[in-house]
Amino acid sequence: MFEQIDKFVDRIISLTPAERQIFHAMLKFKRVRKRTYLLQEGEICNFEAYILKGCIRTYYLSDDGTEVIPSFSIEDTWVSDACSFTAQTPSNLFIESLEDCELLVIDYESKVALYEKIPQFETLFSMLIQQSYFALQKRFYSLVSQTAEQRYLAFVEKYPQVVQRVPQKQIARYLGVSPQFLSKVRSAIHKKKGFSPISGY
Repeated sequence: MFEQIDKFVDRIISLTPAERQIFHAMLKFKRVRKRTYLLQEGEICNFEAYILKGCIRTYYLSDDGTEVIPSFSIEDTWVSDACSFTAQTPSNLFIESLEDCELLVIDYESKVALYEKIPQFETLFSMLIQQSYFALQKRFYSLVSQTAEQRYLAFVEKYPQVVQRVPQKQIARYLGVSPQFLSKVRSAIHKKKGFSPISGY
C-alpha cells in the first residue's frame, strides 16, 4: 500500500527505515466513492491526500454561481486546500471525486507531529506548495495570453490521462470556455490534424 507514496517521497527526500515507519503510521488509507465531496465550501480542510487511484477535481463558485475548476488531480499527486489546511480557516473550495478513489490521508495534527519528528518533510511539502503555486500562475497567465485552442492543446499535452477521464463540460470549465465553444475548438483541431475527436463525452 505504501510503495507508491514511498517512491514519491524518495524523489524529494531520503528517509531512514525508522522514519519511513513513522510516516506510514501517520497515514490513513481511505476509499472514496465516485461523486463524493472530500471538502465543501465553508468547511475547514483537515486533510492532505495522496492519490493512489482515481481522479479528483477542485472547484469554486464564481459570483454568478458558475463552477470554476482550478485543477484536476490523479494518481501520484496530492490534493487539498493548502490555505485552509495550513491556516485552519474555512475553505472557499469544493473537492469532489470524479471516480472511485483510493487515498492515503494525513490530517493537520499528524502533519504537525510529522514535522516535529522528521523535519525533512517540511522541505517536501514546501516544494509541493511551490509547485502548486507555479502551476496556478502558469494557468492564469494562459487564460489571458493564449487562445482557447492553445489552452486546450497545452492541456491535452500536459494531462493526456485527464482528457480521457473527465467530461468535456468540466474540461471547458477548467479552460474558461463554454462546452459548446470547446466542441467547436476540438472539431477545428481535429480537422487540421486529420483525426477523429475523442468520443465518450
